[in-house]
Amino acid sequence: MRGEDKRQSGMFSYVTLEQRIPADHPARKIRTLADQALLHMDRELGELYAATGRPSIAPERLLRALLLQVLYSVRSERQLMEQLDYNLLFRWFVGLEMDDAVWDVTVFTKNRERLISGEASQQLLRAVLDQAREQQLLSEEHFTVDGTLIQAWAAARSFTPRDNPPGPGQGSGRDGEVLLRDKVESRTDPEARLYRKSKVDRSLPSYLGHALMENRSGLIVAAEVSLAAADAEAEAAVTMLDRTLSGEHQRRPGRITLGADTGYQQERLLRALRERHIAPHVSEYVKGNLPKNGLSGEERADQRRLTSQRKRKLIEKVFAWAKASGLRQVKMRGLKRVDWFYRLTIAAYNLVRLRRLLPAVPAQAG
Repeated sequence: MRGEDKRQSGMFSYVTLEQRIPADHPARKIRTLADQALLHMDRELGELYAATGRPSIAPERLLRALLLQVLYSVRSERQLMEQLDYNLLFRWFVGLEMDDAVWDVTVFTKNRERLISGEASQQLLRAVLDQAREQQLLSEEHFTVDGTLIQAWAAARSFTPRDNPPGPGQGSGRDGEVLLRDKVESRTDPEARLYRKSKVDRSLPSYLGHALMENRSGLIVAAEVSLAAADAEAEAAVTMLDRTLSGEHQRRPGRITLGADTGYQQERLLRALRERHIAPHVSEYVKGNLPKNGLSGEERADQRRLTSQRKRKLIEKVFAWAKASGLRQVKMRGLKRVDWFYRLTIAAYNLVRLRRLLPAVPAQAG
């Protein structure tokens, strides 16, 4: 029997948001993991707010909404607010009831600035990693490092000559070489630099995103953004290693390994790794008689190097996922804000990865 096309809608609903989300929906496990991380951040989040005054948007809801923006590749905060108005899954994930009013986009972005100044995305990344560490999912010995170009929210035509360009030996090129990007500055984003990763690419207003991955589960254990420069990848690799590794590896020389591509064949980096007793499993140039290969015979013969190079390719999947989630051209300006959003994106990736690694995580109870 054909049903009627009734036009009058019901006044009440007896189905809760919790009931509308399928029990096996991927967002359930991700929200459970995110809530556990936010619980660990409670003290740090509390320090961002005054004890008196009118209550603002709960930081937990702000961060869940921002995670949704990454997970579902929502292009802007305005579109995110629109989705929250009618998308029941989004409302449930953030913690809004069906009749709760959606925030004004300006109020949302102003409250987000508080999280940026308080480095909430860095704390979220650490809290997510603590969960993985509790489940013994992180390798403490084998790592991979790589970097990717992040296109800035600026156009090439916005660059004009600098008033005070750096002098000889003070540029961002190798050995302080003054390059074109040192002579010009963007009116839109002064900290963005014209940069290209290979000679066949064109120079774009850019930052560089860096990531340190542990090889056991493919989780990112350290992430940061730097100004675009030739030596930035090597410098960031040492910084992230020092921040990640404890002093214990000094008592186990040679146990820690670091896989990397040929872009890390830099004597300065290799020397820093040897000083820290870290085995450099860096890919080598194989065509022609190139003097850039700096590995010793013993390092080249290390049998673990083959495994490191095979695992190294997993980090490219991280960058591909991140760029599809809004990082191809970041809609924030300035190094600090781009770095904040980059770490939020990496934290979201780790949550997605953890969902697959921890199939026994209980569903969110509401």
